[in-house]
Amino acid sequence: MSKGKLPKQFLQIKKRHEKFFDAVEELGKVVKNEGPLDEETAHLIQLAAAATIHSEGAVHSHVRRALEAGVTPEAIYHAILLLTSTIGFPTVIAALSWAEDIIKSRKK
Repeated sequence: MSKGKLPKQFLQIKKRHEKFFDAVEELGKVVKNEGPLDEETAHLIQLAAAATIHSEGAVHSHVRRALEAGVTPEAIYHAILLLTSTIGFPTVIAALSWAEDIIKSRKK
């Protein structure tokens, strides 16, 4: 899990269900090591999936992790824009605004 600033509610739930979160985090590590995709590409794929399911929290999380892995803000925006014909303009605009929440907070 990203070491950046995590929402308080998320941290409370994680503390309450520590074994569950440990298992999910381990699964994530194993899956990422199963194939040839680099870390940056993996984060962009996960970001696209988060945008597709309209999950603001997951978009925040995956943007945060992508930035920590060295993905540029421009690449993040492009990855989301590429979804337009698949998930629609309104969903893309929402995902861009959620990505911007994290990107702008990093610039401060």
